[in-house]
Amino acid sequence: MKDLPAAARPREKLLAHGPAALADAELVALLLRTGMKGKGVLALADELVTSFRGVAGLLHSQADDFRRIKGLGPAKRAELAAVMELARRALAQQLRHAPAFDSPAKVKDFVGLQLGQLGHEVFAVMFLDAQHRLIEWRELFQGTLTQTSVYPREVVRHALALNAGAVILAHNHPSGLAEPSRADEYLTQSLKAALQLVDVRVLDHLVVGTGHVVSFAERGLL
Repeated sequence: MKDLPAAARPREKLLAHGPAALADAELVALLLRTGMKGKGVLALADELVTSFRGVAGLLHSQADDFRRIKGLGPAKRAELAAVMELARRALAQQLRHAPAFDSPAKVKDFVGLQLGQLGHEVFAVMFLDAQHRLIEWRELFQGTLTQTSVYPREVVRHALALNAGAVILAHNHPSGLAEPSRADEYLTQSLKAALQLVDVRVLDHLVVGTGHVVSFAERGLL
C-alpha cells in the first residue's frame, strides 16, 4: 500500500472522495489493513472478493467460510465476520422500527443476508407485530423441507408465544436457484391455513437463491 501514490491509497481516496469512489476490493482492503508475505493487501482483498463472487457473496458468508483464503488469520476472519453481522443487525433494526412492507427490498436484503450461501436448507420465520414491525427472526427447521418436515404447530406455537399478528416465511435453496417448487407452494398453503386458525396472517414467503430472492406475494402465489 505504501508503494502506491497517496491519492490512489484506499484510505486517502475514501477521505477525499467518499466511500462510493472506492472499488469493492479497495473497501475490503481497508478492513484487512495488511496483506501477507508475497501478496499485498489489495491483491489479498481482490482474491477475497473474487472467491466469494463479489460483495453480495461476502455479505452472505459466515466466519468459517473465510478459512479457505490463505492469509486470513483469526483476527482478520473475526473482523470480516463482525462487519457482516453488523450489516445483518442494521437491517433488522430498521425492520423493527418500521412496517416491513414499507420497504420490501429491505426485507429481501435481510432474508438474503440470513440465508444466502448456506450449504443446507433452512426454514425461518419473521414474526411481526400488528403493525408489521419485526418482533423476531427465528430459524425453525433444517434439512429437506417438505410439508412433513416443517411442522405447522411449531410455527403456530412460536407465533402465539410472541403475540405475532403476521409472519413472513422464508427458506433457501442451496442449489442457488430461487424458483419456488410445487412442494414450496403446498407448504405455504398448509402453513397459511394453520396460522389463519389463530388469526395470524402470512404476508409473504421468500425463497432465497444465490444473489436472488423470489417473493410469493409478488408472484401472486399467496
